[in-house]
Amino acid sequence: MSSPAKAVVAVIDDDHRLLESLEDLLESAGYGVRLFATAEQFLDTTFADVDCVISDIGMQDVDGFRLQQAIRNLHPTLPVILITGRHEFAATEYEAARGGRPLFEKPFDRQELLAAIASELRASTGRP
Repeated sequence: MSSPAKAVVAVIDDDHRLLESLEDLLESAGYGVRLFATAEQFLDTTFADVDCVISDIGMQDVDGFRLQQAIRNLHPTLPVILITGRHEFAATEYEAARGGRPLFEKPFDRQELLAAIASELRASTGRP
């Protein structure tokens, strides 16, 4: 009997150290990982195999909010978790822009992020 395919998480951030750190965390938690340094790189690919997206908000050209909207337009059920080092984005006026999805301020608790990913995956795909 084969084991079910592991969920794939795409991480989009222009900080290469954070990309590497999240890759290690997610792989150790059993997820497949795809890394992107820009939102454009992610949007230029076929992301049908991605089950969840983690994106930084403060990136050049296409920020995390615009990326989230683009993903909603292309794949409305794909969960997007936003992360940021800019604490003003965590204010309540951004709740609507986030669409009720989790927002994590850097530095964030790794276990809380993993729990949010599992919750988003259960809600969208029925699997952790």
